[in-house]
Amino acid sequence: MRERSSTEHSRQGTKMDSFFRGNFWMTFILSTLPLLSCTMVCPRSCQCNFMGAVMCVGHTITDIPQLPLHTYMLQLNDTNMVIINERSLANQDLLLRFSLTHSHLRTIHPRAFHVAPQLKSVKLSSNDLSTLPAQVFSPLSMLNQLHLDGNQLETLAPEMFQGLAGLLDLDLSRNKLTSPASDIFDGLTNLTFLNLGRNFIKKLPPTIFHSLTKLQLLFIYHNEIDVLEAGIFDKLVNLVELKLHHNHIARIAPQVFWSLRKLIILTLSSNHLQAIPEKSFYNMPKLNKLTIYSNPLLSLPDELMGHMPEMREFYLYGTNLTTVPGNLFANMSGLLRLNFHLNDKLRELPPDVFCCLPDLEKLSLKYNNIVHLHPDLFSKLPKLNTLLLNNNQLQSLPETIFQGLGGIVSIDLRLNMLKTLPGDIFLSNAALKALTLSDNPWSCTCSIRDIARWIRHNEHVVMDKKDVICHSPSYNMLRTIGSLTEDEFDSCDLKRTNDYFPLSDEEFHEPTQPLHVASTHGQTTFTSPTTTKTTKITTTASSTTSGADQTAITPASKPITSHPTALLTSLPSTATTLPNGAPNVAAVFSGMLVVEQGPEFVHHNFHKGWVYVWFLPSNTTMAGFLMFCHIILVTTGLLLILAAIYGMCRLNKAMLNAEYAHYKEKHIVIKSAAQEDRLSFSTGSIS
Repeated sequence: MRERSSTEHSRQGTKMDSFFRGNFWMTFILSTLPLLSCTMVCPRSCQCNFMGAVMCVGHTITDIPQLPLHTYMLQLNDTNMVIINERSLANQDLLLRFSLTHSHLRTIHPRAFHVAPQLKSVKLSSNDLSTLPAQVFSPLSMLNQLHLDGNQLETLAPEMFQGLAGLLDLDLSRNKLTSPASDIFDGLTNLTFLNLGRNFIKKLPPTIFHSLTKLQLLFIYHNEIDVLEAGIFDKLVNLVELKLHHNHIARIAPQVFWSLRKLIILTLSSNHLQAIPEKSFYNMPKLNKLTIYSNPLLSLPDELMGHMPEMREFYLYGTNLTTVPGNLFANMSGLLRLNFHLNDKLRELPPDVFCCLPDLEKLSLKYNNIVHLHPDLFSKLPKLNTLLLNNNQLQSLPETIFQGLGGIVSIDLRLNMLKTLPGDIFLSNAALKALTLSDNPWSCTCSIRDIARWIRHNEHVVMDKKDVICHSPSYNMLRTIGSLTEDEFDSCDLKRTNDYFPLSDEEFHEPTQPLHVASTHGQTTFTSPTTTKTTKITTTASSTTSGADQTAITPASKPITSHPTALLTSLPSTATTLPNGAPNVAAVFSGMLVVEQGPEFVHHNFHKGWVYVWFLPSNTTMAGFLMFCHIILVTTGLLLILAAIYGMCRLNKAMLNAEYAHYKEKHIVIKSAAQEDRLSFSTGSIS
């Protein structure tokens, strides 16, 4: 019984295995059959998908090839087809999407689409079509996408789109259309996308879009339109994007955009607008992006922008504006990026122009002509992180200009006319990580002291610290502000008053010959070669200067004028008087440094009230001798290089000749041996 039971179980297992194995192979064959059948009939130069998509590429294609019966999408690209004839699309009952692009198509038979009325998409982009038969697309009642862009179409027949009530997407861009008829789109009541860009349209009839009540995207950019007529957009109540940039628009009718309450993007840039009617951008609460840059705008009305809480990007640059209304951005409370640059005539901004932008993150005012900024201009921009002020004419900045910018990360102040900055101008900007200050005419006098100290302590913040260079005075020229030490500003603590300069013009005149000033321990002597008079001023130095070295200062023939603003060094001396009763001015002149056309100045520093100057002697004869030696050495080097090149050429030629002679000798020996072999062979044959 056990044996019979086990035998029955084994038979049942074998049957089950056979069943599952048979089903597996049947499923595999059925699943691969479409792929095999498609592959077998796929035309040459084509790729066929088992789902029914076929793509054909190549200049060998001159007509639509024989396709698999289940093809639903056909894409022909870069072919030599010049015509779609009456039977090209015949026997393709399942074909829904047809595309013939980047080819040389010139003609379409008037009945070409009668054999394929089921088509939902037709793309004939980038061909050579200059005309189309009237009603050629009318049989395609189910068509929802038609692309005719990139052709040579100059006109469209009035009934071109008759019967295409279901069309959603129409692209006519990159053609040569000049004046489409006012009723050309009348039957396209379901159209949502219309592209007329990059044509030569000069004028649009006021009623051309009135039947397109469901239109959402309208592109008319890169044309030659010069005016927007009143009422042209009145029926486009569902429009969300309108592109009108790069036209010749010089005039906008009042309230022309008022019906576009759902509009999100509007581009009016690169036109010829000199003025915009007041309240032009009212009733557009959904507007998110507005561009009116690259227009020769002369002014803007006080009432221009309506309530736009969702505005995120605003572009206003490349204009002729000299200023803007104070409330220009007041209704854009959600603005994140404001590009207000490249206005080379913009000199001033109203103090409250940025009053109502609590979310603004980036503000670009670069490449304007701004001279001054109001102290509270940026005080209400708490979230601003990038501020671009470069390439303006800013001569100074108020001490509190950046106080409200607690989150500022980057400030660009390059290429202005700044000579100094308040020392605590950036103290409230704890988040600042990138500051640029180069290409300004910095004046490294006492006024630069505080900002120089800040730069030394925040070198990691100043991105171009090596290029923040002093332009004046002459003794600090080409030095970086960060290299100015605190000791160099010790003289700034002295009081500079005219009471310490009572000398008369006769006693303190401007010499026309070189003036020699020698400062030694305990006395200072001024000698002028133009007079026989020598003024000797004696001071009493403290014990801290008893070991001071002599410091000699010899200026050239340029007249020197001493005045209260000269650089002073506080010498540890007691006040004395001159024989005529004048106060001792040794402390005034001990820090004065004038070096022109004299010994070469190497280094100076301040130490305990004294100026220590190091010079290299300037010797014209020695300099000439060294220059002559330098020229001799350079000439000798060039001659040696030429001699080496010539020697290498000769050596190379000699080696080539030797090699050739060796080769020739060897060739002669081989040839003689071959002749001897042939002679011996001939002799042997004769014998």
